[in-house]
Amino acid sequence: MKQLIRVLIGLFIYGGGLALMVSAEIGLSPWDVLAMGISLQTTLSFGWSTVLVSGLVLLLWIPLKVKLGLGSVLNAVLVGLFADLWLTFLPTYELMISKIAVFSLGTLTIGMATGLYISAGLGKGPRDGLMVGTAERTKKPFWMVRSFYEVTVLLIGFSLGGPIGLGTIIFVVSIGYLTQLGLRLFKLADRRGIV
Repeated sequence: MKQLIRVLIGLFIYGGGLALMVSAEIGLSPWDVLAMGISLQTTLSFGWSTVLVSGLVLLLWIPLKVKLGLGSVLNAVLVGLFADLWLTFLPTYELMISKIAVFSLGTLTIGMATGLYISAGLGKGPRDGLMVGTAERTKKPFWMVRSFYEVTVLLIGFSLGGPIGLGTIIFVVSIGYLTQLGLRLFKLADRRGIV
């Protein structure tokens, strides 16, 4: 039960971080550029587009034989819905410094939230599972597989009208380190009985 609560809290916070990045309007992470592009070309909200992308990614797990966990399914369904919920409360920002600060806060929030929900041990997120599974099946380095997927979805999302900008660079450069930091923090907190 404790692990499930941790996953739900982590995904709720992750949705908040994602909403902060969207509200900053200076670009998005590669996968979110794709979701926003789909949203712009359909009647789906950004959150429901995120759910659609996650569901399609989970289907790609089947030929890769990646093990599905409860956390994987919850991630696929809830992150987008939580992002939509958070977006109803967030303002728009006029000053570029405000936009950069809000986007950076969103990126930091996602890094910490990822550490929280992954450390519960209930399964990988849809995109992480796809990349790990592909790397294992193709025997290619993880960085190469991740780069391939992220460049591909970025180009598709951009062609659909998804936003690329300074925020995209901020996310790509910092998210790996921030996620690693989040994992370390929550594993340390676990050992001390804090979480």
